[in-house]
Amino acid sequence: MKRIVLLSAILACMLCVLRASAQEDSLRATRYVMRSTMIGAGKSNVFETYLSPVEYKGPEVRILHESMRMTRLMDGNVSVQNLVQASGSYTKNRSGTGEMYSGFFNWTCGLHYQFRINDGLKILFGPMLDLTVGGIYNVRNSNNPAQAKAYGSIDASGMLVYKFRIARYPMVLRYQADLPVLGAMFSPEFGESYYEMFSLGHDGRHVAFTSFHNNPSLRQMLTLDFPVRKVVMRVGYVCNIQQAKVNHLKSHVYSHDFMVGFVKNLYLLKGRRKVSMPNRVTPF
Repeated sequence: MKRIVLLSAILACMLCVLRASAQEDSLRATRYVMRSTMIGAGKSNVFETYLSPVEYKGPEVRILHESMRMTRLMDGNVSVQNLVQASGSYTKNRSGTGEMYSGFFNWTCGLHYQFRINDGLKILFGPMLDLTVGGIYNVRNSNNPAQAKAYGSIDASGMLVYKFRIARYPMVLRYQADLPVLGAMFSPEFGESYYEMFSLGHDGRHVAFTSFHNNPSLRQMLTLDFPVRKVVMRVGYVCNIQQAKVNHLKSHVYSHDFMVGFVKNLYLLKGRRKVSMPNRVTPF
């Protein structure tokens, strides 16, 4: 009887130690963070019927900052991703007689549940908050020279992360797609100027509900990570397809940018202190 009681006490102590160790590992996992910064350039196709009935095409520049870390949600299987992007383009019409300047700032925050298929393959899926502000300016117009852009949505976001080696050279390939599902968008009404809207106080439907029927959009990103000595480099491609038809106004912005940058894997300590973390332990 005494032996049974002793064995039970030992087992209980071992379970407590294992549970505490698992909790400690989970807390530590939330401190691992992947951060990357990329800059790039490409082409943009801008169409805005409020300003012009024709498309404008030209070069675009983009900067992208990403951070990603694990959370304690759902037994530590959910990661949080923050993406901040800023882009600007200079476009012309086909005849070269008109010019437009465009600028956009986009912030997304997504929660992804990580399905670990094997040691090298992960599939991530979850909801994402997507907010964008910006504007388009047409040099030729005198009455309505600019169009403000502001819209937000809840997206369905998916990601595929594949870690592999070529010989002994480690690499990480990632594909991500974000699809807006429900949202809202600011837009003047057809034929309405900003002077009529704000100075004269004309009533109108200036905030429209958006979904697949009037905002069929998709953002895609493909990246490849590889080490160069002690630095992890990242090259990528961003395809941003934004389309809308609200208040009898059509618009689209198609962007294709090739990116290059670097990745930092960090372990956050209390306060603002941080140290580098092993490459084998990463939320990405």
